[in-house]
Amino acid sequence: MNYRILMIIVLSLALLGCNKDEDDNSIDCKFTTLISSEAYQNAPSDLVAINSLEINGDCLKINFSAGGCNGNSWEIILIDSEDISESLPAQRNLRLSLKNEELCYAYITKELTFDISNLKVSGNQVQLNITNSFDTILYEY
Repeated sequence: MNYRILMIIVLSLALLGCNKDEDDNSIDCKFTTLISSEAYQNAPSDLVAINSLEINGDCLKINFSAGGCNGNSWEIILIDSEDISESLPAQRNLRLSLKNEELCYAYITKELTFDISNLKVSGNQVQLNITNSFDTILYEY
């Protein structure tokens, strides 16, 4: 009986000690961003709806939807055009490429994170224009 109480206390203390800091809202970047004018022009461009964009540190989180069965076979790439507009702030054009060969009528929503640290330019910010979206987002670093 004492052993059970001791184990409950130890487990409780361990769980309390592992509380995540409430201010820590960092996310892991799962994918890299490709910088290639050729891929920007020629990569698959199946229909995709971008629902939202959010930057957290050097990660761009993209919430998007497309038709399909379950989205497990989708090939998704975030591609930068290599062009940097000389404006204030500087601007880069990106495209979310989707190759979707699923022939189902479901509407799937997914959320992926991309490392955008390779998109930094001189200064401390760059405007990211997502060409197959109505949104732009300011990347500050």
